[in-house]
Amino acid sequence: MSKPLIIGLTGSIGMGKSTVAAMFEKAGVPVFDADAEVRAMQGPAGELLPAIEAEFPGSTGPCGLDREALGALVFGDASARARLEAIVHPAVAARRQLFMVEHGAAPMVLFDIPLLFEKGGHEAVDRIVVVSAPADVQRARVLARDGMTPEKFAHILEIQVPDAEKRERADHVINTGTTLSKTERQVAQLIESLRSPD
Repeated sequence: MSKPLIIGLTGSIGMGKSTVAAMFEKAGVPVFDADAEVRAMQGPAGELLPAIEAEFPGSTGPCGLDREALGALVFGDASARARLEAIVHPAVAARRQLFMVEHGAAPMVLFDIPLLFEKGGHEAVDRIVVVSAPADVQRARVLARDGMTPEKFAHILEIQVPDAEKRERADHVINTGTTLSKTERQVAQLIESLRSPD
């Protein structure tokens, strides 16, 4: 039995990755959203809470992960971030395996992975799709988010592979610096071309 074509979707912060992932889903492509899985596992009674609390005391509570408290403990600290990732990443990988079993008969599936290049996930996918928009559009989108500051934005950009490099390494680029309908058209054309490769 042939396995689904695995598409890895990525893009820097504020590039519209979640919007594009939703467009793939609407078109019938099963989507594995790594961030959503992490949020679920860190929510109230989430399976990752005991391990996170043991490693970072005071970072969880009855409502799940206290993002602000944890952020204060890991922000700018590479070693703390690595300890957190050692808890989170294996759990996400296990969820992804279950997803693949569930959607093994689909012609294609999409992995929505923010740090696809940064964490080596690009080696586990068949095609890489990068969402991209002009830098000024990206900046405006990100700084409009609650709690975002120019400093935080700069720090996030520092730890992400630059947009230009992502585009260079991509098999396909979706331009989100345009209207939603034009972006949706790009997604539809890409799905069509992946379904019937020449």
